Amino acid sequence: MRNIGGFIAQKKITRAIIAYLKLTKQKCQWLHNKNSAWAELPDDDADVELSLRGLYWDSDKRPRTLLYNITVPFFKNNVDLVLFNCSTEDLTREIIKTPSIYIALGELKGGIDPAGADEHWKTARTTLNRIHEAFSKKKLKPYTFFIGAAIETKMATEIWEMLDQSILENAANLTNENQIASIAQWLCSL
Repeated sequence: MRNIGGFIAQKKITRAIIAYLKLTKQKCQWLHNKNSAWAELPDDDADVELSLRGLYWDSDKRPRTLLYNITVPFFKNNVDLVLFNCSTEDLTREIIKTPSIYIALGELKGGIDPAGADEHWKTARTTLNRIHEAFSKKKLKPYTFFIGAAIETKMATEIWEMLDQSILENAANLTNENQIASIAQWLCSL
């Protein structure tokens, strides 16, 4: 069931990003997860997120590539969402080893059971800490963010403190449409 929650969460954030890109009339490409081919996002993009592994767009003439579930080579951990400063043509296994092309890294937790919320947050917080440690060794600080479906009061307090201290640059509750729209706009504007 946990994988279903993650799948639904990824689908929801993807829909929000695509909606923002369409509203702002930005051209977008998508990466098919079966054949690993990039293609223009079709006008009728219904259910494209079911087979999607990444998105590409230009942000003020700067290339942006977002990939899902990437193992970051220089700290060997999986990260749920990674935004790169490169085009799809430049995105290679070698370039992924270059820390300076990472713009933002985020954790996405789609589980809705309040009883498991703390465990999801601990896992996400551990990954976020590893991101900070790995990049600080390289004297870099990409943006970090957290999106969760079940956010309990104690978690919310910790998340707010991390935002206040600029440890996290953004966070959203997956069940709040305004917060999802806001984080999608933020990602697309970086």
